[in-house]
Amino acid sequence: MSSTAVPTAGAFTAGLFHVAIKTNDLVATVAFYTRILGLMEVKRPDFGYPGAWLGVPLPGGPAIIHIYAGGPALGAEGRAPQGTAAIDHVSLACRGYHEHIARFRAAGLDWREFLVPGTTLWQLFVYDPSGVQLELTFDGAAEAGAPPDMSPGRSYVAGCSFFDPATYPALI
Repeated sequence: MSSTAVPTAGAFTAGLFHVAIKTNDLVATVAFYTRILGLMEVKRPDFGYPGAWLGVPLPGGPAIIHIYAGGPALGAEGRAPQGTAAIDHVSLACRGYHEHIARFRAAGLDWREFLVPGTTLWQLFVYDPSGVQLELTFDGAAEAGAPPDMSPGRSYVAGCSFFDPATYPALI
């Protein structure tokens, strides 16, 4: 496939879905992104902890920045980290949910699965070799096969890292 060809089948990444930021001050953080940068609040599912989804101010524009506070945003000290440590994960828009799982298995990678409440969004969470958490987001309505496995140990739990550099597989 050439670098300009658009994949139509199989597992592939379609683009950046969102960036998630942890905060100790939800109101001020939302104010910065809405009043200073001009983003707008968009509907956010009820995850059971405070947060906001912010999107571009265009009709149907995607939520590009997800902010959350409390609960899973808090570190061991009871506060959200600051600086680049406040970026929880990078979310990529993908296709080929089960093909991605097959790739993870073949590479010896650990992963978690999630079904976003009240939506058709399916997610896979995996870490890169540097410990950066990636969230691969799929339109479940367009995917074949079983939905995400939400059983204990396989289901993603926000704020609970499953990265272990000692057991991360060699990918070369």
